Amino acid sequence: MMHCFVDTHCHFDFPPFTGDEEQSIARAAEAGVQAIIVPAIEAANFERVLNLAQHHRAIYAALGLHPIVIERHLDEHIEKLDVVLQTAGNKLVAIGEIGLDLWRDDPQFERQQALLDAQLRLAKRHDLPVILHSRRTHDKLAMHLKRIDLPRTGVVHGFSGSLQQAQRFIELGYKIGVGGTITYPRASKTREVMAQLPLSALLLETDAPDMPLNGFQGQPNRPEQAAHVFTTLCELREEPEVLIAGALLENTRSLFGVTL
Repeated sequence: MMHCFVDTHCHFDFPPFTGDEEQSIARAAEAGVQAIIVPAIEAANFERVLNLAQHHRAIYAALGLHPIVIERHLDEHIEKLDVVLQTAGNKLVAIGEIGLDLWRDDPQFERQQALLDAQLRLAKRHDLPVILHSRRTHDKLAMHLKRIDLPRTGVVHGFSGSLQQAQRFIELGYKIGVGGTITYPRASKTREVMAQLPLSALLLETDAPDMPLNGFQGQPNRPEQAAHVFTTLCELREEPEVLIAGALLENTRSLFGVTL
């Protein structure tokens, strides 16, 4: 039985998809992936991501300033984001990818936090959900989310923290992104977390072209791989496959308002 999926996190504005958009969308659809949410990571990409959403029915846009390229963000980019959000139309479904990251040697963490708060306030003003990046920062991120209480909440994408950290995000009203990490048997902690969380809190994602699945190392990840993530999730959980597929779709619709 073919289920219907949404890849809620795919950087479709990067190679190998650039110039191959129609064929890539068709490949994804063959695997049941009927819609793809594309989060921008910097102001220079806003127009490209919006154009993808306007020209392809299956593509939805999110716009944000990602902490991993903190040195590329200027204060005026927050103002630019605010202006673009006012005219972006209904194919723009979230602010993202935004968040916190302590992976780099010089993370400029104070500036990261200031940019995050500014974008959370924009999400509140424009009544949009957020797509959140968090690496080694789950507890700090939760504090920001609690302080700036968003009506539409969002998703913590690519989650690989503890069960307690996931539960704290869920208590704050946030969804948890399930990606290719769970296809690796050695990722036992993340696999156990995804097996135990409430189904109502989960979203499907790939982070393509990053985060290749087990068995596909060294290859660019692709949105159709969301179907393989789903298969693994079904192996980890006790609910029937059809129930899991339906819940993932409903969670995505309720958070982002995508229509299929």
